Amino acid sequence: MKAIIIDDERKARNVLKILIEENCPKINTILEAEDLLSGVALIKKEQPNIVFLDIEMPEHSGLEILNFIEKEVFNFEIIFTTAYSEYAIQAFQLSAIDYLLKPVRPSQVKEAVDKALKFIGSSQIDVRLEELKKSLVSSNFNKIGLPFSDGIKFVDFKDIIMLEADGMYTKITTTLSEILISKPLKHFVELLQSQQVFYRPHRSFLINLSYIKEYIKKDGGYIVMDNDKSVSISKDKKEEFLSIVKNIG
Repeated sequence: MKAIIIDDERKARNVLKILIEENCPKINTILEAEDLLSGVALIKKEQPNIVFLDIEMPEHSGLEILNFIEKEVFNFEIIFTTAYSEYAIQAFQLSAIDYLLKPVRPSQVKEAVDKALKFIGSSQIDVRLEELKKSLVSSNFNKIGLPFSDGIKFVDFKDIIMLEADGMYTKITTTLSEILISKPLKHFVELLQSQQVFYRPHRSFLINLSYIKEYIKKDGGYIVMDNDKSVSISKDKKEEFLSIVKNIG
């Protein structure tokens, strides 16, 4: 497999190249470019499987890659390298785009490459990059990218009714469909914690408070959602939940 590193700092390219060589045996060819435009030319010529792309570069940011490559050429995965803040990292996660935080660690590289290899062929990387760019210029994130067997589905937060743990998977119910995602519920709890509309009444559920239909007191108490799905409430969450519900609206 072939990879290209695009970064204006020679030292950063050298470090990343060594980390890839030592931790990613499937990648046997590593090429380099020092700016976005020469990187784009290299991509078109060499057709890599993975591109490691720095965001902060002179002249053109790595995020501008969509301006120089036609949609049809996007048959590779991108892993961004960045020193961005926590705020921006949330944008990456919500857009289902991988990133390496500088200074880069060996375990990060291996994990990111393993994930990228699974996406190749059904990545919709152009769609994901557009969503990432929107998130980065907006103060309010309103969509999440959900990787599933056929690619990535972008869903508005307001359209998510509930999320339910299913072992190491999560079943996400939206107003239009159900999607099974190969990530544990904990991943989404952490990712959506800044969205106040979501609440975790039980370790197996994360619900959108906007879609609560009723609260039933019998059988220890449980919630019924607008899709008629029953959701359990932990004993230690009952008082908190009732207090929240009283303040809704």
